[in-house]
Amino acid sequence: MSHQSAGRVAAKQLKSKGLQKLRWYCQLCEKQCRDENGFKCHCASDGHLRRVQLFGENPKRAIDQYSETFEQNFLKHLQLTHRRARVEATKVYNELISHKSHVHMNATKWTTLTEFIKHLGSRPDCTIEETAKGWFVLYQPTEKEDTVRQHMKYKRARENTDEREIE
Repeated sequence: MSHQSAGRVAAKQLKSKGLQKLRWYCQLCEKQCRDENGFKCHCASDGHLRRVQLFGENPKRAIDQYSETFEQNFLKHLQLTHRRARVEATKVYNELISHKSHVHMNATKWTTLTEFIKHLGSRPDCTIEETAKGWFVLYQPTEKEDTVRQHMKYKRARENTDEREIE
């Protein structure tokens, strides 16, 4: 392999690691295509057509599964990065979709972020607020979750103390 072709291969690999346009992404196959032609070829492939057929047999199940995964990932991101902090919903969403392997919202039952945020407002651990600057969400864990967290912290501290005594 020549030096130039090795460079092109490396450039292609780097390009494929990042996010591409959503326009050429197939959620069913979790496949990102670089351009319209690649996407057209993918849509004609046997693997894609099999998945479309399976989806067609029970579309509600697939959409519900994508919706549940999207909601879990959104809440997990809130828990880890914005716990007990009022934060703009679009900021959380943009952070979430910056990961290449995320579930796209257009594969869920929610057509807009506003619709999804309103759905989160029905949860006991989320408070939502509409302002002139947009929608804000506040994740407040339930008492049970805090109790489990405190118990785990206590257990780790006890294990560390036991290890020091053994040493």
